[in-house]
Amino acid sequence: MINKVVASADEAVRDVADGATLVVGGFGLCGIPENLIHALVKRGVKGLTCVSNNAGVDDWGLGLLLQTRQIRKMVSSYVGENAEFERQFLAGELEVEFAPQGTLAERMRAGGAGIPAFFTPAGYGTIVAEGKETRDFEGRMYVMERGIVGDFSLVAAQKADRLGNLQYRKTARNFNPMAATAGRVCIAEVEELVEPGEIDPDCVHTPGIFVHRVVVAKRVKRIEQRTVRKG
Repeated sequence: MINKVVASADEAVRDVADGATLVVGGFGLCGIPENLIHALVKRGVKGLTCVSNNAGVDDWGLGLLLQTRQIRKMVSSYVGENAEFERQFLAGELEVEFAPQGTLAERMRAGGAGIPAFFTPAGYGTIVAEGKETRDFEGRMYVMERGIVGDFSLVAAQKADRLGNLQYRKTARNFNPMAATAGRVCIAEVEELVEPGEIDPDCVHTPGIFVHRVVVAKRVKRIEQRTVRKG
């Protein structure tokens, strides 16, 4: 009987080694695999390359791995909420590769689909295109971008079954479906475990064939920036 559920986040990341490349889901602090990140902090693995839309904030998300100096390189789209990221980058302590947001999502999707590279107009004529092949298609210039395949992908979902089928909740889906497919080993943390068949097939956002490990864990789900009306 197929059962991809593991007992804890610590067990789920047991074989993440120094120098691994991690493709991490989430957008800001929404839909991030916070328990898996905490487990990596405890493991103390070093020299990580993290591919993620952003690096969290100073005291949450991937920002925790930056604080402990476990990340060697970030491949990101937006990093404006993390002062420690800025400090390490400006000090030359952190290697950074910036990618337009849509390009980053497509690089993950392409990697998961077995597509080694694709052409996009985003970034042409900017530093994003430096050192990359460019080509004219019907009078418009495009930049060649490589698909991303990581050693592991870390994602967060609302529901899963023991077969690894995942359902995300609303905007927490964000980068998670693309990230899930882009890792050779996909590890998912979920809030609720259900029996196979309980997730409507139309609501399976990531099929279990892409997922290798599932851990059920309580999640804090912090809000990055809270804006409220005055009473």
